[in-house]
Amino acid sequence: MILRRVRDSRADAEAVRSVTVAAFGGGEWEERRTVRFLRRVRHLAGTDPAGCWLAEDDAGRPVGVALASLREGLWGLSLLAVVPEARGKGVGKELMRRAAAYGRGTLRGMICARPDSAAARVYRGAGFTLHPSMRLSGTVDTTRLTVPDGPAIEGGPAQRDLMDSVDRRLRGAAHGPDHGELLLHCRVVVADDLAGSGYCYLDENGNVALLAATSRRIAVRLLTSALLSLPPGSTATVRHLTAEQDWALDVGFAAGLELSADGYLCLRGMRPPAPYLPSPQFL
Repeated sequence: MILRRVRDSRADAEAVRSVTVAAFGGGEWEERRTVRFLRRVRHLAGTDPAGCWLAEDDAGRPVGVALASLREGLWGLSLLAVVPEARGKGVGKELMRRAAAYGRGTLRGMICARPDSAAARVYRGAGFTLHPSMRLSGTVDTTRLTVPDGPAIEGGPAQRDLMDSVDRRLRGAAHGPDHGELLLHCRVVVADDLAGSGYCYLDENGNVALLAATSRRIAVRLLTSALLSLPPGSTATVRHLTAEQDWALDVGFAAGLELSADGYLCLRGMRPPAPYLPSPQFL
């Protein structure tokens, strides 16, 4: 087995995608999802080359990948995947070791994990606390939602400083360049008044991609505004809800969404940020 860094190239991004599809399945990807995934891989390979690793077998075929980022002292794992035929051979453990070395010396870490016991063992072995998480999903019934208690506006690049400031307050680190990538694929709703500040990213499929707020009141306003902005009959998904995000459960139940188990929010050196809904890719 050979381990090497992921290069910021179309070929390496495609190799990462092939490993991800083989590892997690999911059938054929629509073109929009493929384009967004390839962009994300190249984004992280460009911003965090020392945190992105590809495992290849003796024939040069990609069999595993790890993508990690480092933002102002917060290490995050965006992806860890191993193809089925290479599992049980230490590939995942070695990829995790290489990716974790990128964050050596940092106290805080975050991973949004799937409900997979093998991966959970790896993350626990790396010193992470596993917080079980939930998801809300279903068709949004906007008639059941309470009108927000204040303004939430459509945001954009002009709000990046505000969003980074909220990030630092909640998780001790700004998302920085990741906001630029998120803005390419999502709408962002922003609130900023005497009640607090915050933002919520929503993609074209009704998935809440990331939400951060300085108060529960602002978080409720942002999530409610995001759901109300969807066309009638739309579906929505809100993921990685830990017990600390009960405010989001209240909004989701009011909107008629169903609750189910999701996976784990894995944290090291920090408690679950709140009010906060992490991005699985950008944490």
